[in-house]
Amino acid sequence: MKIGTLAQRTGLSRDTIRFYERQGLISSQPGDSETNNYRDYPEDLVSQLDVVTHARAAGMPIAELKKLLAAMDLNSDPTESLQIIGQQIHDLRTHIDASRRVIGLLRAARGQIRKHHTE
Repeated sequence: MKIGTLAQRTGLSRDTIRFYERQGLISSQPGDSETNNYRDYPEDLVSQLDVVTHARAAGMPIAELKKLLAAMDLNSDPTESLQIIGQQIHDLRTHIDASRRVIGLLRAARGQIRKHHTE
């Protein structure tokens, strides 16, 4: 599929898709025509870009995301893949716990501000 179709199906901009390709998170192939520079993107990139989008939203750095995507490849070493995926799950749970603590602190601060300004 062409980049425009991929952008439409994933909700990502063409620039974002190109950025992810430059970073080595996804890849494409040259198109069939020798008269243009169009690239063909495989169908499985739709689900792969879903992983990328959500992992980035969770704060995962590109370097870690590269490792994770490689680990998710069914042709990779299963022992290493399970270790990498397990570590990412642990790191994300730690991040979630820290975020919950910050939310609690912010709610307490909000409550104090409201209480201070209603007295």
